[in-house]
Amino acid sequence: TQTQTVSMYAPVCLIENDENGKLHMKKEAKAILDGINEPVVVVSVVGLYRTGKSYLMNRLAGQQSGFALGSTIESKTKGIWMWCVRHPNKKGHTLVLLDTEGLGDVAKGDSKNDGWIFCLAVLLSSTLVYNSRGTIDNTALEKLHYVAELAENIKIRSTEAEDEEDSEFVMFFPSFTWVVRDFTLDLEIDGKKVTDDDYLEFALNLKKGVGRKISDYNLPRECIKRYFPSRKCFVFPFPVTSQEDMTRLEILQDQDLAQRFLEVTGNFCDHMLVNSAVKRLKGGHIVTGQLLGRLVEIYVDTINSGEVPCLDNAVVVLANLENQAAVQEALKVYQRGMEEVRHALGISEFTKRSFKDENMEYLKKLEVTVYMCYADLLEQNQMASERKCRDLLKDLFADMNKWLQDGEYSQSGGYELYKRDRDAIVEQYRREPNKGVRAEAVLEEFLKEREPEANSILCMDNKLTENEKQMKKKEKATLLEQKLKEEEEKRIENDRMMETENMRHEDMVKQMQEKFNKELEQQQQERDRAIESKLKEQEEMLKKGFNQKAENLEEEIKKLNNEKKRLSGGSIFKDYVMPFLRPLVEMVPNLLMQRLMLNSLKMGLKR
Repeated sequence: TQTQTVSMYAPVCLIENDENGKLHMKKEAKAILDGINEPVVVVSVVGLYRTGKSYLMNRLAGQQSGFALGSTIESKTKGIWMWCVRHPNKKGHTLVLLDTEGLGDVAKGDSKNDGWIFCLAVLLSSTLVYNSRGTIDNTALEKLHYVAELAENIKIRSTEAEDEEDSEFVMFFPSFTWVVRDFTLDLEIDGKKVTDDDYLEFALNLKKGVGRKISDYNLPRECIKRYFPSRKCFVFPFPVTSQEDMTRLEILQDQDLAQRFLEVTGNFCDHMLVNSAVKRLKGGHIVTGQLLGRLVEIYVDTINSGEVPCLDNAVVVLANLENQAAVQEALKVYQRGMEEVRHALGISEFTKRSFKDENMEYLKKLEVTVYMCYADLLEQNQMASERKCRDLLKDLFADMNKWLQDGEYSQSGGYELYKRDRDAIVEQYRREPNKGVRAEAVLEEFLKEREPEANSILCMDNKLTENEKQMKKKEKATLLEQKLKEEEEKRIENDRMMETENMRHEDMVKQMQEKFNKELEQQQQERDRAIESKLKEQEEMLKKGFNQKAENLEEEIKKLNNEKKRLSGGSIFKDYVMPFLRPLVEMVPNLLMQRLMLNSLKMGLKR
């Protein structure tokens, strides 16, 4: 499938948040995403209203303006807005920027709705940017209470213990970047200069002790540490000196902005463009623009129905839609391809697009349809061969037919003359190339059709002697030899067909094993990322004396390592995939043979 990038000159509304608190995916945005069939890198920005989120997104898009900059108390971004641009660093990728409406907008007065907007930003993005003003203090972290609600608003599986689920968020959640705007303090801890990242980690330190107050203090910090695989921080100074200029950032030129502000903006954009990963589904399947659009629909419909978005359910729905499309795409490729390679091309196209076809349901649909197409092709080849051979015999026998009408063979010795001419034509027919698979069969049928004619000439021949009787025996021997040649032709064709089938099946198994190994590798990468994050967290907990938390992390790490070990077993493909693949390999040739026998019967009835 040819990749395509949609260039947008301005953002459009992706998810509308109506007055009744219902979410709606906008048709225009869906159409744009449907036109993008290359991988997407999705960066979402969330934060309180009037914190300057949109300015950073405009800079990421390489533009001065685009996303609305709210300069009044009213939040400009109702719902989630989207801007798709060609990724400047990753060829063949689209950068999708999502700007969420300001959280905590007094006009809405609906914190539950804010929670869903935050939840969608997490579910849809590969990098989540949280934008705040001032400092990262306890007040700032309390305002980020949405992160603590994620365990209630997102499920990994449709049936699983909640406490087990949120320990796995780190495998599937985006990377997390905290942007602190209008920072006026010195970046120092205990009198020592620190980096932006050190500042964030210091702010996320847990307090020791028990009780509701300590628990409430630690909860958002623990959630950020546990849920997101990596953390980054950028601290921005004030961009300008006057309050009036703060409302005009969109129209100010670079020379009007503080040098340090521009430097941090440049560093932020560079980091986002280099380090933001391609969006992937649970299981590691790469998300294209088309898949992202479907993902938005699934999550919005789920939220509107009163249910909690579930990663596994979304993947199953997407897999069914994508696998159906993969079957159709593979069939198109198969039908366009050359006979020798079309099956391999079809399977290759299917494996590129399909995913999570665990019971080989869609591969089975593809194979059955492909082999029916193949049987149709064989039937067309047989019919074409039959037409060509009959036309050739008609042309070759034209002179002989004229001689027959002129009575050339209605005389003494006519049968011997007839047989000599006929045998010469048969030899000439056999020398003709590219007659196809029905050459001998058509010849036998043609000679049988002319047998009454030969018998008639033989009866009229008044020179019937013992010699002619011997010739009659030879005639029968010739017909028997012709019959044997036809059977040999059929045997050779069947052997060739079965050899082709064996090669195709070997190729199919090879391609499916390669796809399985790739998907397995993607799942291992998910676990490696989670293990790495949890090991860092465990080391930090041990250093700071949180031994119980370190022990809990040890259990989570052990569980992930056991799962990784299970998935790395060399016999997984043989044990889990081949039982589904083997019946398919055995079923299709039987279907093909049945179809070919039916075709032969149909051709016989036509004659």
